[in-house]
Amino acid sequence: MAAADSAVEARLAEHGLTVPEVAAPVASYVPARRGGSFVFTAGQLPLRDGKLPATGRVSDSGEPGTVDPATAQELAQQAALNTLAAVKSAIGNLDRVVRVVKATGFVSSAPEFTGQAGVLNGASQLYGLAFGEDGAHARSAVGVAVLPLDAPVEVELIVEVRD
Repeated sequence: MAAADSAVEARLAEHGLTVPEVAAPVASYVPARRGGSFVFTAGQLPLRDGKLPATGRVSDSGEPGTVDPATAQELAQQAALNTLAAVKSAIGNLDRVVRVVKATGFVSSAPEFTGQAGVLNGASQLYGLAFGEDGAHARSAVGVAVLPLDAPVEVELIVEVRD
């Protein structure tokens, strides 16, 4: 393990996952802000190398221009990795995370789609891989009409950290 890596990142690497560089904000905000013992992230889109792998509303319909729930779940995992990048940008090393406190996920949903919780399992499972029992968290999964850049999902995170 390289000196800059953390045990958290090593656990993710065992599953073929990498915490990316923090994504540049798409508007006027910072990716994460520490307040006392907590770090709050801004909502993170599922950007990979600065691009969205898919766009549109999540739906079971299979209609053109929609994103299926399985793909959306993978995108939620990517958005969760991006929240970890934001946390890392605020504290330097993910091993300083004591526990994941709360995750909030937004799913751009077709009107008939009610599987938001399943989509957000992609993020929740990622936190479990990264932090084990300390990855268990409270969560909200919210269906919305549209997200920035026509992203299918967005995830924000609150973690408790140690000095």
